[in-house]
Amino acid sequence: MDTTTTQALPDSGLKRNVGFIGLIWASTGSIIGSGWLFGSQEALKTAGPAAIISWVIGGVAVLVLALVHAELGGMFPIAGGTARFPHIAFGGVAGASFGWFSWLQSVTVAPIEVEAMIKYAQHWQFAHPWLHTVVVDGETQQLLTGAGIAVAIVLMAVVTVINLLSVRILANTNSAATWWKVAIPLLVIIVLAFSGFHGENFTAADGFLPQGAKGILAAVSTSGIIFAFLGFEQADQLAGEAKNPKRDIPRAVIGSVVIGLVIYLLLQVVFLGALQSGAVQGSWATADFTKYTGPFADIAMAAGLTWLAVVIFVDAIISPAGTGLIYVTATTRISYGLSRNGYFPKAFEWTTKAGVPWVGLVTAFVVGCACFAPFPSWQGLVSLITSASVLMYAGAPLALGAFRKRIPEVERPYRMPIASVLSPVAFIIANLIILWTGWDTDWKLGVAILIGAVVIVLNNVFRGATSVRPRWDWKAAQWLLPYLVGMGLIVFLSDFGPLRHPVFPLWVDIVVVAVFSLVVYFWAIASASPREEILRTAADVRDVEESNVLEPVRH
Repeated sequence: MDTTTTQALPDSGLKRNVGFIGLIWASTGSIIGSGWLFGSQEALKTAGPAAIISWVIGGVAVLVLALVHAELGGMFPIAGGTARFPHIAFGGVAGASFGWFSWLQSVTVAPIEVEAMIKYAQHWQFAHPWLHTVVVDGETQQLLTGAGIAVAIVLMAVVTVINLLSVRILANTNSAATWWKVAIPLLVIIVLAFSGFHGENFTAADGFLPQGAKGILAAVSTSGIIFAFLGFEQADQLAGEAKNPKRDIPRAVIGSVVIGLVIYLLLQVVFLGALQSGAVQGSWATADFTKYTGPFADIAMAAGLTWLAVVIFVDAIISPAGTGLIYVTATTRISYGLSRNGYFPKAFEWTTKAGVPWVGLVTAFVVGCACFAPFPSWQGLVSLITSASVLMYAGAPLALGAFRKRIPEVERPYRMPIASVLSPVAFIIANLIILWTGWDTDWKLGVAILIGAVVIVLNNVFRGATSVRPRWDWKAAQWLLPYLVGMGLIVFLSDFGPLRHPVFPLWVDIVVVAVFSLVVYFWAIASASPREEILRTAADVRDVEESNVLEPVRH
């Protein structure tokens, strides 16, 4: 067995201070954010009571992806792991691309959580000037005003300052917040379930399945279901700071998804059952409950549970803030890892005395604040983040397949069962979620991908001398451009595209995506970097993790 890949990774400029509780709470704390506050309402609007099925589909899909990340995180416990697995398997072209997807997804989550906090704050009179109501494509939305953007920037600044302190303080802060974040949804589930459950709601309005199978599938990606599960990989992102990464990361990743699935499924059931009859008249898409600005709090007040509504309003500050906190952390670790690989400027490796990559932190703050202008509503960012996230996740099963084929002897603290089946299935799942997100979102993601390509190319031109030069390896990434273009074309021609008469109607488009995914998967595995190159790249990653053990790169 190659010793360079099995020995424990030593300390780097980052501090290895995070234990198992910190890791699982990092992932669970990211999963339990604004998704629980709005996901049940949005899913019910899209799929009706069949949203319960949507949550199961979403949870199982994410669990399969989590199993992939559990094996990879144990194999390579490195900072910003999600962004770096494709780099090791396929070289610079694929590594830079999936790294950009990872950073793009992560940097835009904190603004969403801030917008969720402001939306729930509408319960109080002083917060009313922060939002104004508009009708967009026939749907009522609440958008940030100038004053609301100012408040959002202040909230982003608070999250940034906490991140500047140190990763140990961050882990303790997030752990404390996560105990609360998990306890409150459980409290809501218990209280609403016993305060008056209306079983007839499951067949009210326009029925259990108003939009058919398409509604169920669309809800998975566009109503915040997949978005609600995002964050399971945060333990991977903090692997460079974990005390015992090979033991703790797989357990943290898998455990967080199971916790999230149970909580979200029960929340959807009690949300539906607790609605008063007057709130579910007409159709699920337009019933009165769709106008709630604080869905669970409004239900609690309608049931006379004022004390519970107050608790929920308080949680509407703590839960999104905790998720935003850990995502800002993850963003800095992703940019740190991308810089280590040579894709981002060297400045992103600069750390404070506390080991915090401060340039990445400042960049996350600036970009996060910039998101408030083009995306001034919670709904406006959810679909884009979902699509970017699963595109990021798509690189993991490809990397796993390559590692199983090229370096099967390397130590794996956790081995995903029947990987020869589940790994390609995970890749298919990721691409199906992209399909269900729809063309209106996916074309914008395509623009963001082009922007990332420009950033990476310019950095390569102007970066200058560095300790790590990217191994671009175009041959190993020959499948990447056909994959991205092909997925875009399939979405355009599908039932989720803009065509009135799609070339690929519902179910046919799913089959097309599955077949296309299998072709790309086995093409990528066959063209992956040779064994020697993979081991050399893994050693390079280990070496840069070793560097500056005693003296972090401080500026």
